[in-house]
Parts: sequence; structure tokens; C-alpha cells
Amino acid sequence: MGSAGKVILDAGCGSGYKSLVLAEANPGAKIVGVDLSEASVDLAEKRLQFYGFDNIEFHALSIYDLPKLGLKFDYINCDEVLYLLPDVQKGLEVMKSVLNPGGMIRTNLHSSTQRTFFFRGQQMFGLMGLMDSNPEDMEVEIAVETMEALKDHVTLKASTWRTELYGTGTPEAKQKILVNYLLLGDKGFTIPQTMDALNHTDLEFVSMLMWNSWDLSELFADPTNLPEFWQKKLPELSIAQRLEMCELIHPRNRLIDFWCKEKSQTQPSLGAISEWCDADWENTIAHLHPVLNKQQIKEDLLGAVQRQQPYEITCYIPASSKSRFLMDTGAIACILPLWDKPQRFTSLVEHSLKVRPVNGATLEPTSREEAIFQVQQALTALESILYVFLERP
Repeated sequence: MGSAGKVILDAGCGSGYKSLVLAEANPGAKIVGVDLSEASVDLAEKRLQFYGFDNIEFHALSIYDLPKLGLKFDYINCDEVLYLLPDVQKGLEVMKSVLNPGGMIRTNLHSSTQRTFFFRGQQMFGLMGLMDSNPEDMEVEIAVETMEALKDHVTLKASTWRTELYGTGTPEAKQKILVNYLLLGDKGFTIPQTMDALNHTDLEFVSMLMWNSWDLSELFADPTNLPEFWQKKLPELSIAQRLEMCELIHPRNRLIDFWCKEKSQTQPSLGAISEWCDADWENTIAHLHPVLNKQQIKEDLLGAVQRQQPYEITCYIPASSKSRFLMDTGAIACILPLWDKPQRFTSLVEHSLKVRPVNGATLEPTSREEAIFQVQQALTALESILYVFLERP
């Protein structure tokens, strides 16, 4: 597998759930986890050992102290942590300092636009004294009583409160109260603030994790028939402008969840594949989602090809897709090399010509143009559900 020999950091690993996912998705990689809580680090280490992973390290350590490990990382996962750091820019700088050349960071910040009413709720409960120290059961109970007692039309309640989520008294409901209404150190960021933080740390935005939920054109009733002004204006907008406008129009994402890397001379891509030209495709490298990079999944797909049956690939990461997605056997055969390593688009086209040398409808030899179209369709569909990441070097 392509992950063998890689070193992966889970920054803010907690009890190790995401560390385990990273280990399972990246066979042969060394997993390193850091967290401020010694108890969490101990549990994380035991969790991964229980599942048979021994190429691991866990440290009770601040993200700010990462250089003390003396390690460099090929991939850094910092999930639901960065926005809680006192100095977000310093956190990004430290992670960049321990990143190998060509490495990637995945991290996220709370959206101040999407969570504006939750931040107002936090401010209100702070004025009540519920956040003077670490909130516990009593503070949670007061928060629930307050929200339930408000009239339903009151803005804070109407905008944030759902009794079935927050008012049931279960451990899950308590946790939701703590991370939304009583979260110490919580901070929100706009798209411009996010891009500014990256710029000041010499990091380059690569893509949103869920880029298809940040597609500005998809907010229009008919993306293929935009108003005349938008048809002219949209191509002129920068990536940052598109993202900012998308959030201002429809702030549906709690997290500004993104990949970034050390700055280079290449330009990042938002992922609007429909706008790619032939040169974009020619230089594209396709990366398989690490959760899919398992031998059993490859064997399942090979079996579907042999049986000449479509395969529901969305069963592996159902949360990334709103509906079932069936791949035909031709498309499956085209992308199977991704289970060996990341592939250039041109290599996948050559592979497609070998596995489908004849057009099944015309019985004529498959043309290169047909193979290109087939691979483009397969990769576009897979990226729309986040199963592949298409990199334009």
C-alpha cells in the first residue's frame, strides 16, 4: 500500500478513535498521537494496541510543543482542535514546522457565520457565570432549563434549540450542550480570516474537505442557467471569494474544514471539475480515499467486474453521500489501479484502453477520446462523493 513507511500525526487525538481510523486506513504507516490529557493518551494507546496496532506513539503534549518529538510527518490530522487553541496562527506554524516536504495538513475552524447564534448563546451563559470555570452537570442543567423556558419564537431558541437533541438528559445530550452552548475557548472564523491565517503562516489552501457543499453555483435553482450577471461574474471570482460568498448566502457548514500544505508556485483548486480544461486533466493525479484503501474492498470490486454486475460503492463511507451510487463494471475496471497507489489521469486512461479495447455498442476499437471520457466520468462521480481527491500539480 502507498501508506507504508509514512508517519501520520493525530494532533489532539483524544481517546484515539480517529487515530484508529487513520491506522486502519493507512496500513504500514506509523501513527503518532498527541493530546493534553494523559488519561486520554493512555486510553488511545490501549485502544490501538487492542486492535493489533503496534507501530504507534502517544504523548501527553501540547500542539505547540510538537517540535520536541523530533519527528517529521507526511500527514497531520488536527480535527476539532485548532479553533480551541489560544493562538490559532501559532498552531498552524508549529504544524507546518513538523511537516515533511509534500506533506498535507487537514484541520478545521468553527464558522463564525454558521454558528453565530451559538456564539451568542455562549456569551449569554458567560454573563450568567456558567463559564467561569469548566462547566459540569449543574451548568448543563441550568442551560437546559433556560433554553426550555424561553418562548419558542425567541431568536436564540428558534435558531439553535432542539429538545430532542439537547433536552433529553442523556450523556449524548449533555455532551452536545457542552460543545455548543458551554464550550470554553470556542472561537469562530470567517473565510477571509481563515485564508489570512494560512497566508501569514506560508501555508496554501488546497481544498475544502467537503468541497461539494461549498459549490457556489449549486446554490442556484438552475446552475446551468444562471442570471446574466452571474454568468459573467462567477468565472472572475477567486477561490476565497467563492467560498466567502457561498457562506454568506447559505451558511450550512459548521466547520471550515480544509486541507492545506506548504506554499508552492502552483495554484490551489476548489474542485470545480466542470470548469477543468484538457490541460488540467492531463496533469491530474488521483488519490483514493484512505478509508477505501483496503484489499477486501478491491477484491469486492474485482468480483463485481467478473460477475459483470454494478456495485454500490457508497456502502463504504455512507456519510459522504446522500444517496446510493452504483458504479458500472467499466468504470470500476478503470479506477482499480488506485488501490495500488495514486495514479496520473493519463495512466488511468491507458489502463482503460487495455481493459476495454472494444466499444461494446459499436464493436469498434475504443478510441482514446472515449477512454478519456470514461475515466473523467468515473473520477468526477467519485470526487463528488469524496471517494477520490484530484490533485492538479
